[in-house]
Amino acid sequence: MYALKWCLNNVIRENSKDTLILCYVKKPRAVYTSMDGKGYLFSPDVMASMEKYSNDVAQSVIDKAKRACKHLNDVKVEIAVELGDPRDMICEVAEKLNVDMLVMGSHGYGLIKRAFLGSVSNHCAQNAKCPVLIVKKPKSNGGSDKH
Repeated sequence: MYALKWCLNNVIRENSKDTLILCYVKKPRAVYTSMDGKGYLFSPDVMASMEKYSNDVAQSVIDKAKRACKHLNDVKVEIAVELGDPRDMICEVAEKLNVDMLVMGSHGYGLIKRAFLGSVSNHCAQNAKCPVLIVKKPKSNGGSDKH
């Protein structure tokens, strides 16, 4: 949401007739209806509940993003919800839709987390076929308004 708000304040211009595409990528389920890696078996009801939760989270994020964009005049807002590895899917969506620029946030993971999880923003910066702008969320300054 921070990256979206930054984009709305600094990139998108009212009455520009631009198109803003809000993209959300759901990661594939890590468990299966058969035994998972730890030997647990999940019933179809549990799997359906997990899928519903994933869909509800995606819808909640998209709804919040759409509300942030409701004030835009003459800017078309489109939604893209995909399933897959966010690193690959964001690049694929950007290429498929021939976007002019990809604006995305950064989780701000430390070196170790980034080494294990990989950085979506770094992957996109290296692999997207369009310019990529990564918006870093400012570090908390302990409640102070000083920057």
